[in-house]
Amino acid sequence: AEYGESNLFLRGIVPQLGFAHDSVEYERHSRAAGESHYPLRKMLHLAFDGITSFSTGPIRLISKMGIAISVVSFIGLIWAIVTQVTGNSVPGWSSLLCAVLLMGGLQLLAIGVIGEYIGRIYVEVKQRPRYIIEKSTLDE
Repeated sequence: AEYGESNLFLRGIVPQLGFAHDSVEYERHSRAAGESHYPLRKMLHLAFDGITSFSTGPIRLISKMGIAISVVSFIGLIWAIVTQVTGNSVPGWSSLLCAVLLMGGLQLLAIGVIGEYIGRIYVEVKQRPRYIIEKSTLDE
């Protein structure tokens, strides 16, 4: 199958192909000579590439955080209004808190929605094949 991606994450593509696979367990001994040329920074970069190449999960997590913060902000908004009405607040505090909570939650929610669209665009732009033909009768 042809993958037209410029940043192909090969370690993720191979299992996606669906061919039979197995694991081989072994005991890793300490390094005999020198130090690894694959430091923690490169390993973290590889992990980040793996997560972002095969998942829109981080974007979806931001969307869920936006919804959660919006709900908490709404509850805080009600609490600030009740506190203001009962006279248990400092002048100006309730309106400031309401504005900050409401705008913060709505902004994060909006960023999550925009992120969902960008994630779908990203998946489509990669143009990965939906299936792989193992054997064609036309080639015979």
